[in-house]
Amino acid sequence: MDYVYGPGRNHLFVPGPVNIPDQVIRAMNRNNEDYRSPAVPALTKILLEDVKKIFKTTSGTPFLIPTTGTGAWESALTNTLSPGDRIVSFLIGQFSLLWIDQQQRLNFKVDVVESEWGQGANLDVLASKIAADKAHTIKAICIVHNETATGVTNDLAAVRKILDHYQHPALFLVDGVSSICALDFRMDEWGIDVALTGSQKALSLPTGMGIVCASHKALEATKTAKSVRVFFDWNDYLKFYKLGTYWPYTPSIQLLYGLRAALDLIFEEGLDNVIARHGRLAKATRLAVEAWGLKNCTQKEEWFSDTVTAVVVPPYIDSSEIVRRAWKRYNLSLGLGLNKVAGKVFRIGHLGNLNELQLMGCLAGVEMVLKDVGYPVKLGSGVAAASAYLQNTIPLIPSRI
Repeated sequence: MDYVYGPGRNHLFVPGPVNIPDQVIRAMNRNNEDYRSPAVPALTKILLEDVKKIFKTTSGTPFLIPTTGTGAWESALTNTLSPGDRIVSFLIGQFSLLWIDQQQRLNFKVDVVESEWGQGANLDVLASKIAADKAHTIKAICIVHNETATGVTNDLAAVRKILDHYQHPALFLVDGVSSICALDFRMDEWGIDVALTGSQKALSLPTGMGIVCASHKALEATKTAKSVRVFFDWNDYLKFYKLGTYWPYTPSIQLLYGLRAALDLIFEEGLDNVIARHGRLAKATRLAVEAWGLKNCTQKEEWFSDTVTAVVVPPYIDSSEIVRRAWKRYNLSLGLGLNKVAGKVFRIGHLGNLNELQLMGCLAGVEMVLKDVGYPVKLGSGVAAASAYLQNTIPLIPSRI
């Protein structure tokens, strides 16, 4: 029973957690099992192979950790680095800020490269730092691929190009929490050493599984990394991988079966088709925002995110009231503005197992909310702009051709 019942379904358009497909819910609706029986290791073995596909890696080693993205961050850092190691990290929004806070609290020496919120990572500063670091004191580059607070996506290929140009050996650590399975992500091609994501984002699972993938170089780094780690220690996992039992402690059985179903849905649609669908949903949302006469928080097209759009409101409107009204009156969940952009933006999440008509319902709801709070929107303007674009771009559903 819902604590605050509303008729119909909640329209969940925050940038995570996202809608869970019925197939995944059914797959998780099962009793507990003995994870030491032959069944769970057999399932885990296949999952570990299949999950590599969403990172686009053939050589990476994945870890399915019962945690959130925050735990996955800590896992990436503590397994590869030692206290006092120098890191370059980019501050472009709330989630990059939180990762930097974690890095500092773990006693790494962090060179913070800060950009205005709404801009991407300043790679010119990175190039200057890498060029000047002849002694290779920089041990890692940490970057959030997709900053959900501002709707900014960073160019990971460009980071790799800088490292290669100066032949710098720094590890390349990437937060792909709101990008992997939704945006183009190429772990092997871009030379990413640790990539991570969370189950509640584009995978469309409940919160509770942090998925980390490590390159051979990252695994080698664990041999010299002196950071204290216990729960997140990859070596414990690797020991059980060799034994064929896979789990150093109790996994979430239900999430494993949910992950199996989620991956099956992604592979049936085709990962490249999933990425293209996110591109369509994002473009339609941006066209709607433009039709409403509002601006995107993201300042340049090259940084536009295909998983979330942060919408800037006029100074006379508190964006928090938009979010409150949407939930109270229309059963529509939108993302709040966070930290520096609190009260200034609201966020429309368009990621995960989501289709175009679901998005159209969200856009119609946003228009009504804007009208409610006194913004002079023309009802139907954003919906019309989005539907005109989508009607010309939505492909036939492959399984129904």
